Amino acid sequence: MQTAALYLAAALAGGLLAVLLRLPPLVGFLAAGFALGAAGAPHLPYLETIAQLGVVLLLFAIGLKLDVRTLLRREIWLTTVVHLAVSVAIAFGFLGLLAVIGFGFVADESLGALALVGFALSFSSTVFVVKVLDDRSDTTALYGRIAVGVLIMQDVAAVIFLSLSNGEAPSPWAVLLVLLIPGAWVLHRIWDRVGHGELQALFGVTVAVVLGYGLFEYVGIDGDVGALFVGVLLSSHPQAGELSRSLMTFKDLMLVAFFVQIGLHGTPHALEVGLALLLLLLLPFQVAAYALVLWFMRLRRRTSFLAGLVLSNFSEFGIIVVAVGATTDLLDEQWVVVVSLAVAFSFGLSAIVNRRGVELATKLSRLLPARDSDRLHPEDRLVDIGDADALVLGLGRVGAATYARLRDEYGLSVVGVEHDRTRVAALEDEGFEVVRADATDLEFWTRVQRAGRVEVAVLAMPFHNANLIALTRLQAAGFTGRVAAVARYDDDVAELQRHGADAVFHLYGSAGFALADHAAEVLMRGRGRVPPERPPARPGDERDILDPLNRRPEPA
Repeated sequence: MQTAALYLAAALAGGLLAVLLRLPPLVGFLAAGFALGAAGAPHLPYLETIAQLGVVLLLFAIGLKLDVRTLLRREIWLTTVVHLAVSVAIAFGFLGLLAVIGFGFVADESLGALALVGFALSFSSTVFVVKVLDDRSDTTALYGRIAVGVLIMQDVAAVIFLSLSNGEAPSPWAVLLVLLIPGAWVLHRIWDRVGHGELQALFGVTVAVVLGYGLFEYVGIDGDVGALFVGVLLSSHPQAGELSRSLMTFKDLMLVAFFVQIGLHGTPHALEVGLALLLLLLLPFQVAAYALVLWFMRLRRRTSFLAGLVLSNFSEFGIIVVAVGATTDLLDEQWVVVVSLAVAFSFGLSAIVNRRGVELATKLSRLLPARDSDRLHPEDRLVDIGDADALVLGLGRVGAATYARLRDEYGLSVVGVEHDRTRVAALEDEGFEVVRADATDLEFWTRVQRAGRVEVAVLAMPFHNANLIALTRLQAAGFTGRVAAVARYDDDVAELQRHGADAVFHLYGSAGFALADHAAEVLMRGRGRVPPERPPARPGDERDILDPLNRRPEPA
């Protein structure tokens, strides 16, 4: 227990220090792992199990939100194949150059060994990338879906390599896994009776670990693939989104162990640290390769660079690949430490870069030629919101309710903005007017400004950072209307107000006011009395924001 306390304290201290330095917490978790490894901290027996559980739940959550049909799209499978070839070639050339100049043990490696290291460095980290996308609420954005699709294709390539390198084919019983497809009906019926709360979370963890990871490992297939596959089977259930959210905190805590563990791969020497830092020079070439390939797929420059930036890191699969190479005497064992360091350093660098990824992608987009909108990929063309009075950004439960009230209670012409394709289709069936777009896109806000009539924008996206970026984009485009936003925490409320939001509604505090009003109305009616009029709008209240719009003069 003392060892566990040491690891927890180190992770917390590292995370807090990173936040104080305005860096993502995972950079601190990585630093904590290096510190523990350098200090010779005692081994924590179950750290690897916790880390693996976090990865399994992460992949299961990806599956719950994944549309498998996207993997068959050219911008995903062709991007993966081309980038893999280009990335291996660049890494091979770079390592060959180091070998020629006699850099350390690199000079003693064969060409095949250098190519294998290049292959290991061609992957991006599924865990890291999805964490970044989750923090931005961009998993279902176009660039986010492309990034996740590329990651899955890369994982499949890595699994094939590991299967071939072990020289062991999957068990003949593996063919029976196809029975999971019709068996999903049974899982859906069980889920219907599970309800909500802790039992639903336990159901999700059990299915991911037992049917996903455990069953696939038993028949000789990588268990991470199984967790993803089972998540896909359950993705059509109405409560898939709720289950994904209920696992979020648990999954994030487990992933702390994963990032700490990355830093525990031995105590590095100066030569290994230097080589790992040199390998980071490959990352800009990876960004450029992704951006160019996606641009040739007719995606917008901004979308191409966003995907390239979020994928610009090395993968934990790279550590596994070089470890297998070292075990089979294809590589020097020092490569395990070097690649582990490179992976950890790339996480830190990529976390810093992607903290401003939206702004950086906008600036980098000038490096590629622009295209006319009608020549762009159908899902990446700009949209115009027409003659709307109000915009609601993010149409989850809060956003959809806000939209309905603005339209029905205040009589406004409202347009919703949402980037989740499934959600857009469902809302359009219910009579909502929705455009599928990215609210953090400066070009989208330029089109909104040209519309000229929008007087109020409501930021109702579920993640604070997404609302903050959208507010910044809106201001940069010269929007002169009023802005209302929602937030969960007091410090988020204060930050949105500092950045110029006219009104910010504390999600839980506002719910309390509304509940009190409804409770008082029920009480008055029960006593046979007419409920009093609602109190005057408080500064920053939704009525204070919207009353000027509601009092438009009637047409002659």
